[in-house]
Amino acid sequence: MLFTYVSCNPFKWTNLISFEFSLTITGLSEEQKADMTQLEIAMTQEFVGQQLIILVGCLDTSEEGGRKRMVAVLQEILVMPKTPTSLIGLLVEKLIGLLRDETQKIQMVAEIISDVREPILPISAPVDENEKRRKQLAEVRVQIMEAKQNLEECISCQDFSRAAVLKDSISQLEELKNQLTLEASQPADSIKEQRVEKSDPETLLKCLTMCAELFKQINIKRGICPTMNALIESLILPSVSNPNPAVRNMAVICLGTAALHSKDLANTHLVLLLQITQLDEPKIRISALRALIDQLLLNGLNILQDKSAPISQAPDSPDNSNGQPEQQTEEESTVQSILKMLSEFLDSEICELRTETAEGLAKLMYCGRILSPKLLSRLVLLWYNPVTEDDQRLRHCLGVFLQLYSRASRTNQECVEESFLPTMRTLFNAPVTSPLSEVDASNVAELFVELTRPSALVQPAAIQAVSVHDSLAVRICNEILRDVSAPEVRLYCKTLSWLEINTEPGPANSELQLLLKDILQVLT
Repeated sequence: MLFTYVSCNPFKWTNLISFEFSLTITGLSEEQKADMTQLEIAMTQEFVGQQLIILVGCLDTSEEGGRKRMVAVLQEILVMPKTPTSLIGLLVEKLIGLLRDETQKIQMVAEIISDVREPILPISAPVDENEKRRKQLAEVRVQIMEAKQNLEECISCQDFSRAAVLKDSISQLEELKNQLTLEASQPADSIKEQRVEKSDPETLLKCLTMCAELFKQINIKRGICPTMNALIESLILPSVSNPNPAVRNMAVICLGTAALHSKDLANTHLVLLLQITQLDEPKIRISALRALIDQLLLNGLNILQDKSAPISQAPDSPDNSNGQPEQQTEEESTVQSILKMLSEFLDSEICELRTETAEGLAKLMYCGRILSPKLLSRLVLLWYNPVTEDDQRLRHCLGVFLQLYSRASRTNQECVEESFLPTMRTLFNAPVTSPLSEVDASNVAELFVELTRPSALVQPAAIQAVSVHDSLAVRICNEILRDVSAPEVRLYCKTLSWLEINTEPGPANSELQLLLKDILQVLT
C-alpha cells in the first residue's frame, strides 16, 4: 500500500518526507544524552528518518519536476543543523543518485558543505553604537541650550548680526537632534546577516562525511577536479590533525578515498598515511591501513613509480641487477618498509589491527599484487595460532583465502610449496612458551598437501608434466637428508606418502628416486 502511494505520488512523498523528517529528528543536549530514555527516543527518531531516506529509492524519478523537488528536499535536510551525522552519508548517496552529471554532483555537494560549514547567521549591531548616539544627543542638547542663552544675550545687547548666526546654528543643531533622536528610537538589536565559519567537531564530521560519500560515488577515472582539490586542501588535510578522534578518523577515510582518484595525490600523502598507521589511536590506524591497502590493490607495490606492474615481489624476493638508479633504490626501500610494517602488524596485540592486516595481505596476494612465500607462511601460522581462536572474522577470511588462492593458478601453488618448509620449521622450533607449540604440525602438513594437489587446480589443463607435488617431494627429501636424526623426519616421511607423485619417467622422477635411495641408505 505504502509502496504504491510512494510510486504514484512522488510530489506528495517529498512533502511528506520533509515534514516528517523535520518533526522526528531532534537534537540532544549533553544532559539528555545521559538519559537513557531520551537516548532511546532519539535513536528511534533516527531510525524513522533512516527508513524515510531509504524509501527515496522507491520514488519514480524519471519525471524532471519530481526529481528536482526531491533534490531540493534532500538539500534542505542536509543543511539542517539538527540532522544527525549518522544519516549524512545515506542522504548524500540518495542525492548523488538523483543527479545525472558528475560535475553537477561535485558542485552541489561542495555548495552544501559550504552552507553547513559557513552558514549565514544573524548578528546584532554593536551595543556601543546606540550608546554613542545617546552621548552625541546629550552634547547636542547642551549646545542648543548654550546657543539659546547666547541668542538671548545678543538680542538684549541688540547684536542682531550675531543673533542671526546663532539662530541658524540653533536650527542646524535642532535638525541634528531630531535625526539622532530618530536613530536612537530604533531597536537597539538591529539584525544583520553574515557568513560565520564553524569549526566544531560535529560540523566538521558532517562535512567530512559528505566529502567521503562524494569521493566514493564519483568515478575514479575522472581524476581530481579543482573543486575536489579545494575540499582536500581546505577541509580534509587540516582535519587530519584535529584533536577530536572522530574528526581525524573521518578525515583519514576521506584522504584515502580521495587518493584513489589520483596517483599523484596518493604519492604525496603516502608517508602521512604510513605515519598514521603507526602513531594514532587504533580505530584511526585501522582506517589509515585500509586506505593504504586500497592504494596497493589499485596501483600495486610500485605505487611510487609512474607505471604499475601486474605483480610486485615481496621482501623475500632477490634484488634486481646491480647499478640500479638511486630513485628506484629509494622506491624499493619504501616498498620494503611497507611490507615490513604489514608483517609486524600481524603480531599486533590489537585484534582489529591484526585482522585488518591479514585480510589486506590476503587480498593483495589473491589479486597478484604480492607473491611472497614468507608472508603466506605468516598467514598460515596466524590461521593455526591458538591466539586467534576467538577471532572468527580472521579465521573465516584466511580459511577461504587459502583455498581460493591455491586453486587459482600453478604459480600460486608454487608459492604455497615454497612456504611449506619455512612454516614447518617455525612450528618445530617454536619454544614451549609460544602458542605455536600447541599446533598440530601433522595437520598443517596435511593442509599444504591438499592446497598443492594438482587435481585441485581450477583449470586442470594447466597441470604440467612436473607437478607441484613432485617439487615438494624433492624439497622434503632434501630436508630429511639435512638431519635424518631430527624428530620431524617421521612427519616428513609421512607427508611423502600423501603426495600425488608423477610416475611417468622424467628428470624430476629420476631425481626423486635418487633422493629416496639416499634416505633409505642413511636410515638403514
